[in-house]
Amino acid sequence: MSWVGYFILFLVASLLVTIGLGRYMARVYEDQHTFLTPILAPLENIFLKLSALNHCESMGWKEYTKAVVLFNLCCGFLVFFVLYFQNGLPLNPLHLAGMEPWQVFNTVCSFITNTNWQSYSGEQSLSTLSQMLAITFAQVIGAASGVAVCIAFIRGLTHRPLGNFYQDHLRTVLYVFLPVMIVGSLFFVSQGIPQTFTQQVVVKTVEGATQKIAVGPVASLLTIKQFGTNGGGFFNANSAHPFENPNAFTNFVEIMMELTVPMGLIYTFGLWLKDKRQAWMIWGSMMLLFAVSLFTAFHFEQAGNPILTHHGVNQLASAWQTGGNMEGKEIRFGIFPSVLFTTATTTTSSGAVNNMHDSLTPLAGLTPLWNMMLNIIWGGVGVGLMGFLLYGIVAVFLTGLMVGRTPEIFGKKIEKSEIILASIAILAHPLLILLPTAISAVSSFGLSSLNNAGPHGFSEILYAFTSGAANNGSAFAGLNANTPWYNISIGIVILLGRYISIIILLAIAGSLLHKTKMEPGPGTLRTNTPLFAVVWLSVIVIIGALTFVPALVLGPLAEHLQMLAGTVY
Repeated sequence: MSWVGYFILFLVASLLVTIGLGRYMARVYEDQHTFLTPILAPLENIFLKLSALNHCESMGWKEYTKAVVLFNLCCGFLVFFVLYFQNGLPLNPLHLAGMEPWQVFNTVCSFITNTNWQSYSGEQSLSTLSQMLAITFAQVIGAASGVAVCIAFIRGLTHRPLGNFYQDHLRTVLYVFLPVMIVGSLFFVSQGIPQTFTQQVVVKTVEGATQKIAVGPVASLLTIKQFGTNGGGFFNANSAHPFENPNAFTNFVEIMMELTVPMGLIYTFGLWLKDKRQAWMIWGSMMLLFAVSLFTAFHFEQAGNPILTHHGVNQLASAWQTGGNMEGKEIRFGIFPSVLFTTATTTTSSGAVNNMHDSLTPLAGLTPLWNMMLNIIWGGVGVGLMGFLLYGIVAVFLTGLMVGRTPEIFGKKIEKSEIILASIAILAHPLLILLPTAISAVSSFGLSSLNNAGPHGFSEILYAFTSGAANNGSAFAGLNANTPWYNISIGIVILLGRYISIIILLAIAGSLLHKTKMEPGPGTLRTNTPLFAVVWLSVIVIIGALTFVPALVLGPLAEHLQMLAGTVY
């Protein structure tokens, strides 16, 4: 299949999952009957009774925020206990030692926040119990928390009470994640992916030698890793490993899984707003930004490295081959499926990889950085939509000032408090990226972890903190992040990147909820038109460019120019 056919297939699949899951989630969170209700409703009631939550009252934004933070904190303590005391717990046949304290801190921060940044090698560092009870469990909890917050935010914007966090979280796990985890795990097992309590098998090689191969409960972890936009892999090579991504079919399925929930939530929002046109405007805007990123990366990866071309190495130039950039790439996938995976994983908060982003050509490597710096193209499970709507509030306010119209969005008037909160959320993201990057770039404890000099080394540092602040988890793997400085600093950035935005977004939702709904009038600025989509996107791109282009000039852009001059790092 050509790249054109592959992209068309991707678009068709994206439309189907958007409408299908969007409608299903709208019914789930409105407590309407679904095809799974007869099976799951009794189970839901049992959990609610056992947890003394059988009377789930709607929470205010402060109560909802408190519930999110406390619930994730408690789960974090469980993950910390399992990882730190791993050597004394069962299902550890290789007798692996527990993690060092600062690495445990980093891992806990990462996995309870849906970031899943890994400064360890999973198959070499974690027991079977840790992979299940710490990693897979945390991936479910973190992702479900993001969906629950997004649902509460949507309710606030569509004139509904915010709901109850615990019930929203439980419904996300039972009605959304659990069915997909069961079906997805069975599918991946059918494709040859392991699912076993055994941690290692010993085989004879063709030459007659003995080889130890790591296995374990891979299929179940892989399913929530992709569907929950988690990205933390069972193996260090992640979805470049044949036990996590064995063929072209699983590669396409994994791409679609990490986009399904973010896309579906947009349609859910449109249904609750009773304005599907608004949903499709948002969806189309995100897909446009996605396509620009995808084809930029595709162009520069296909062009390859001119230095290799000069030496006669770059002879593989078709769309399904690697353009000469062989290191860090899977030739069984080729350029287009690789850059589509890269774009999907960094426009969501997935962070899963089927090729090493550190091996991308400089400007192809710029695109995942840009995706995470914007942090609003699809985003994690709920995060992208909330971030996009946050920029919508700013766009409405600015446009209203310019044309003299009342700044309102979705029937609610935008006032000083909402703009201050939105501005803080937008400014916090670059601050969390650029400040620790600057400290690391001029300090011995930051530079000592680099395996590359010059602008590529700077890009590795920039990528690490961008990934942490965006709760993504992918990496330019040339940076050794398993040091006290990077474990602590990235862990703090991850926590602040997650919870600052959650607190502010829930505060905005609570503020808008208590405002009187305004009926559209002659002075209303309609936000579901192509014209306003242009304004919305312009605000996003201009703010992103003014904030991040100087750092990108020092990193991938400088590296690209030096590559053209014959210098590589």
